[in-house]
Amino acid sequence: MPRKREIPAPAEPDTLDLIVRGGRIVTPEGVHDAELGILEGKIVRLAPEVTDRTHAELDAAGRYVFPGIIDAHVHFNEPGRTEWEGLAHGSLALAAGGGACFFDMPLNSEPPLLDAAGLRTKRALAEQQACTDFALWGGLVPGNLDKLAGLRDAGAIGLKAFMSNSGIESFPRVDAKSLHAGMKRAAKLGLLVAVHAEDDALASQFTNAQLAKKKTDAKAWLASRPVEVELAAIRQATEFAGETGCALHIVHVSSPEGIALIEEARAQRVDVTAETCSHYLLLTDKDVAKLGAPAKCAPPIRDEKRRLALWDDLRAGRIHTVGSDHSPSPPDLKTSPNFFEIWGGIGGVQHGFQLLMNACAATADKDFPRLAAVLARNVARRFRLDGRKGRLAEGLDADFCLVELGAPHKITAAELWTRHPISPYIGRTTRARVTHTYVRGRAIWSDGNVSPGSPKGQFLNPEI
Repeated sequence: MPRKREIPAPAEPDTLDLIVRGGRIVTPEGVHDAELGILEGKIVRLAPEVTDRTHAELDAAGRYVFPGIIDAHVHFNEPGRTEWEGLAHGSLALAAGGGACFFDMPLNSEPPLLDAAGLRTKRALAEQQACTDFALWGGLVPGNLDKLAGLRDAGAIGLKAFMSNSGIESFPRVDAKSLHAGMKRAAKLGLLVAVHAEDDALASQFTNAQLAKKKTDAKAWLASRPVEVELAAIRQATEFAGETGCALHIVHVSSPEGIALIEEARAQRVDVTAETCSHYLLLTDKDVAKLGAPAKCAPPIRDEKRRLALWDDLRAGRIHTVGSDHSPSPPDLKTSPNFFEIWGGIGGVQHGFQLLMNACAATADKDFPRLAAVLARNVARRFRLDGRKGRLAEGLDADFCLVELGAPHKITAAELWTRHPISPYIGRTTRARVTHTYVRGRAIWSDGNVSPGSPKGQFLNPEI
């Protein structure tokens, strides 16, 4: 009988490109004292101590080494509305906040990304301008079912649909018939569908009731979008997901009642996950009344009781991902005495995630692992990128940020890297500060500035 041929293990490299020393490594399983060895953009060593010859070392002493954040929900608005933000400004702000990867939504680009040609155009722009890695959402609207296969083949990370008016004429909402047909088609193609879950008829009903009273302030806006508007849409979307077998992602869930409905659907074996956003965990309806336009979004920010309940859901694992829903616009669209006319969208990609870390500063060793799950690992898993991204583990991309919990710092408009210095977080105080962000082992952000010679972002294809 011939002897079985033994394949030798690959030789350990004797020279690493970078060693990250002295930091506390954050994984979903816990916080560990360990070091990273990086070679050719990958983590090749994770050990209590990495001893080797190396070209460079990064001193992480006194800081947490957090996995590179994957923000699955941004609107960088390019091409077509580059003056609102743009891929360069948006990705820089993301990197300043610890982000290593973004998924850009199909709107508010103009034209919106509804077919393969649009995806190729936006991909080329992002490859030129983005400083972090990226993926691209395609749109699901009435009439583009024949474009969905092309979007998949071009590498769309998923499909986004609005169940209420998007505010963009070229991106119409899906009615029940088109949503069901789109989800059925997406299931056959192996595409995930994300929905903005607000019931259009109910939203119109409550809005008209406020306008009939000639009430147009922030309080009236909040009253025009009660929780029932969100819940009705979640019920319909999860029902359709169960009927079609489509993978469903409910974005920017604003209420614990919405999370509960998603949990009920999951218990019935519906393939659905829940995203919330940093602003729902950080702000309340009172902040909206105080701050005005910078804090307007849809669904709207809820009351303090619901905010705290969302934190409970996050810690219990009922919230699967957290995104920024970064949706900026120029100042002239954020100024009107009529709050209903103000463009809704929060610019939060730079500070939202840091403020979540700040909220957990006193319990960092306990709560940072949960944040690592919802900001990185779970995102990579849900969107089939976990063979490359989402964790600090050997064999994966060396995406990470260093987080310092130091003296309190007040956020100012001057430090924003977004195109327009508008944010509901200006004036807030944080102890958590991202000092460095690395993507594939290369520095993007270091000590308050863009690192010289930063690489361009790479397009990410889901692992279908």
